[in-house]
Amino acid sequence: MADKSPRGEIFVVDDDPAVRDTLSMVLKAAGYEVICFADGAALLSVARNRTPAAILLDVHIPGKSGLDILRELHGEDYPAPIFMISGQGDIAMAVSAIKNGALDFIEKPFRGSEIVSRLDEAIGAYARRQAENASPKFGSLHFPGREPLTRREREVLEQFASGASNKEAGRTLGISPRTIEDHRANIMKKLGARNAADLIRIVMTAAQRAS
Repeated sequence: MADKSPRGEIFVVDDDPAVRDTLSMVLKAAGYEVICFADGAALLSVARNRTPAAILLDVHIPGKSGLDILRELHGEDYPAPIFMISGQGDIAMAVSAIKNGALDFIEKPFRGSEIVSRLDEAIGAYARRQAENASPKFGSLHFPGREPLTRREREVLEQFASGASNKEAGRTLGISPRTIEDHRANIMKKLGARNAADLIRIVMTAAQRAS
């Protein structure tokens, strides 16, 4: 039986009716309300005026791709976590989606319990960070000559610089450890860090200049 007090709406975007039906059943049983869309255009018409608790967006959908839709939603600034649903062969595209603002990606085939757990963690982490209403410690740092970090990369950098492991950082931010590692690798590339110690040195140097 579904919880009588819905925990919020989840938007599901997938062109496969079987996937939509399965996700709808699993998420409703966990207490969420679910609205399904077969393509990105249908999602956009609703998501721009109505904010869900989270969005599950398939990479391959009719018309514009999931990545195109993510860009149109301005994923990095969208007021709810967006997960990309990806087949085994789409991991490179899913990683690209993360760089464009998706919170994380979920690989097919997936277990219903895994989806619910990942959503619970992400929505909880997002709510905590919203409640804190504080910018990351490293949000105002400048790294001259370097490509700027995204907001999520700054959040990951803050976790890393405070000594958190990939697993601990993932738990805090509602992201899988594997995705944390992807962000960390991208941060090191942007800042020109050769290793973890070098990254900390760069950050601490920037912090001293900013103070």
